[in-house]
Formats: sequence, structure tokens, C-alpha cells
Amino acid sequence: MNRLIIAMASVGYAGFSPRAPGTAGTAVGILVYLLYSSFPPLLYFLSTGAFLILACWISERAEVLLGQKDSPKIVIDEVTGYLITMAFVPCTPSSMVIGFLFFRVLDIIKPPPANWINREMKGGWAVVLDDAVAGGYANVLLRLTAVFYPGLFLV
Repeated sequence: MNRLIIAMASVGYAGFSPRAPGTAGTAVGILVYLLYSSFPPLLYFLSTGAFLILACWISERAEVLLGQKDSPKIVIDEVTGYLITMAFVPCTPSSMVIGFLFFRVLDIIKPPPANWINREMKGGWAVVLDDAVAGGYANVLLRLTAVFYPGLFLV
């Protein structure tokens, strides 16, 4: 069971990447999003919510197993954040790339309240919620980009 928790938390061991494990986890998030992108909106919403809750549970256990608070090896939170970034956005190569870039930048800089969550909260919820907030911000930026530069999303 412990190996399964670590495999899921690291998203198939992408989190063990020696460089930029969060970016590697988000790249796997693209693959998960491609699966989700065909879901009707309600199913996408419910599946992403269920994924978020599962990610919190897994992250909580993985922190204990890895012996480190918010270990960089735990990247299931990046997948969650990317799914939120791409929620209800047209699935095009450009939207996926722009969403990826927005999410990674916002996940790294952690605008409020993500920085507070990351600093003050503990456990699986803290691991995942700061990425969920970054994903929410990235989703808003992606939508604004689509309004002001709609041609970007046709490719």
C-alpha cells in the first residue's frame, strides 16, 4: 500500500525527476486533462472535485511516508492545479500550452491566498490547495486571454 501511495503522489514517479519535478508533474497533468477534456461539464467538475479530495488524502499519507512537509516528490497537486486551470476551456494545443505556462508561473510565485496556504496550513489540504488556488488564477488568466486574443485558441 505504501508503494501505491508514493506512486500516486508522485504521479507515476514523475515527482522523482531530478530537475523541476513540479513541471514534470504538470506535464503528466496534460495527459490527465486530455482524458478529462471529453467529459461533459458536470462530469468534469465532479471528477476534478473528486480528484482534489483524493489528492489531499494521498498527499497527507505521502508526506508521512517521505518524511517531509510538501515534499517536491509529491506532484499530484500539480495535476489537480492543471485540471482546474483547464476547466471549461476549449481543448486546443495552444490553450493547453498557455494554461501550462500560466499555471507553472502562478504555482511558483504563489499569489495570495496560495502563499498563506503554503506557509500556514499543514497536511494534505495544504499541499493541494495552494495549487488549486494557482489553478483558479491560471483559469481566469486563460479565459481573459481567450477574450482578448481569441485567435490563439483556434490552433
